[in-house]
Amino acid sequence: MKDRVLIMNAEAHWIADQLAQTCPGFSYRAATTPDAAMGHAPEAEILIGLAPALSELLIQAMPNLKWIHALTTGVDNLLGSPSVGAKVVLSNSSGFHGPQMSELAILLMLSTLRDYPRILDNQRAKRWERWPQPLLQGRTACIIGVGSIAEALAARLRALEMTVTGVSDGRAEVPGFVKIFKRAGLSEAVADADFAIVLTPYTPQTHHIVGDAVISSMRSDAILINLSRGGCVDEKAVRTHLAKGTIRAAALDVFEQEPLPPESPNWDAPGMTIIPHLGGVSDNYRQQVLPVVINNLNAWSEGGASALPDRVERE
Repeated sequence: MKDRVLIMNAEAHWIADQLAQTCPGFSYRAATTPDAAMGHAPEAEILIGLAPALSELLIQAMPNLKWIHALTTGVDNLLGSPSVGAKVVLSNSSGFHGPQMSELAILLMLSTLRDYPRILDNQRAKRWERWPQPLLQGRTACIIGVGSIAEALAARLRALEMTVTGVSDGRAEVPGFVKIFKRAGLSEAVADADFAIVLTPYTPQTHHIVGDAVISSMRSDAILINLSRGGCVDEKAVRTHLAKGTIRAAALDVFEQEPLPPESPNWDAPGMTIIPHLGGVSDNYRQQVLPVVINNLNAWSEGGASALPDRVERE
């Protein structure tokens, strides 16, 4: 009997059609809304969808659930879910976010360095104002967390004639990085950087890895960018340093509470650019993620849970 797969996603029908052709050993059901998914939930054994969109109610309605494959890298909500039993296997989708994450990083670097919001304000005010435009060329970016996304970003920054350093406890040398610092040397790593870019995964060990001490080590003209997880950066410390002018600017794509509530002081922090968690998003995401799903479904068919290449280990 074929394993029954429920796909809950806006692109669910397209994904199901593609999987039916490439992985025919499964029975697929597609749902584009949570309500539609609930109708298929009781029979499904495998659930595929964006991790934040997989609700407790949906998971609770799946008594036969064996495996959840997230169409995202982050599975924080699933790891902390009381409804995901110990026997339910988790896997995620990673390794393809380099282009969109890199392009957003460069957008934020240019926007904050050149003060692009000021340009837009001048256009709205019909004011003709010119000032010297700083270049990325010759500047240094320190990337905190050296994984595949960091490598993709580093390659693009080198093409812009920038110097790239990194912070990692797992890797001592990485092509394209002139130096890799240990986490214990994070303050030293950011001290001479024009940009500190956070790309490290969120774990108990990286909670507020960029806090007051690290930000205090940054130059007053340096710019902080967080594209990882909100918990990696102490937002209160960022606001304090922006208010004091001890760093030039900060651009945050992720926050400890999402969506960012209207009452959050981050909205009005001077020098802070707020992005609504767009780093991993692209206009061809379904084409990017499909090979990952196919790879994991084929592995499940051949060897079950232990064969999943993108299995997320749970403590």
